[in-house]
Amino acid sequence: MRGVTILIHRDGVGAGRQLRLAGWVQRLVLATVVLLVLALALGIIFFGPIIAAAAREPFLAHEVGRLRAENARVTELARRLDEVEARYAHLRGMLGGRGLPAVPSDSEKSGGEERLYVAPPILARIPTRADSAAPAGPASPWRWPLSVPSYRTRGLAEGDPNEETHAGIDLAVPVGSDVRASGAGRVEETGADSAYGLYVLLEHAGGYETMYGHLSRVLVAEGAAVREGQVIALTGNTGHSTAPHLHFEIRHYGRSVDPLTLVREGT
Repeated sequence: MRGVTILIHRDGVGAGRQLRLAGWVQRLVLATVVLLVLALALGIIFFGPIIAAAAREPFLAHEVGRLRAENARVTELARRLDEVEARYAHLRGMLGGRGLPAVPSDSEKSGGEERLYVAPPILARIPTRADSAAPAGPASPWRWPLSVPSYRTRGLAEGDPNEETHAGIDLAVPVGSDVRASGAGRVEETGADSAYGLYVLLEHAGGYETMYGHLSRVLVAEGAAVREGQVIALTGNTGHSTAPHLHFEIRHYGRSVDPLTLVREGT
């Protein structure tokens, strides 16, 4: 490559200056420009996505904060709804009221307007002869602990003779269903446990005890006497539980026995 001569001439001045660039200088300048262009292109390719993500970070942080606040509000509303449903189920079980009416169908609408449906009043249930005949003192368990249909998901399972792997039966049932005492007796203990969740332990005659676990609400106090069939709690999903169900077990002198040998569904 031949050299290049650059002539610099100022206005009003007769003489000028000349700047001669040798061929190797031109090659050096051209190589430098090419390297700069390549470096800029590689920087855009490799660091462009990182720079774009960093520019979006404040917006994403704001969106995450908003979603967390919305999730907290939804969780609080769900908790309050569970409490209201549990209280309604408790009141319905105590007073013997009926459930809410079904949603009206299109055939029940007249004149193009929807009929207004009002919830029926909850009336106290008149005591029956069976209620008055129920024993007030301790008695061995014989009654099914639920008054709604349930599905047995797990039974009594024994492994090592000195260690039981599952001490009762699990009954899948919706949250807020009535849990009834399997026999007359005394509330020996109530509380919360990492495995059982909220629980109630009843003491009966003949060395029998019944345990009711994974509850959402306990409705009796320790030391209180309970009647056979009395609502003592509401079902839930507390403790070591993967789905709403009632854990029900019967113990005889501290040893778990299969509840199905003493109670039957529907009794």
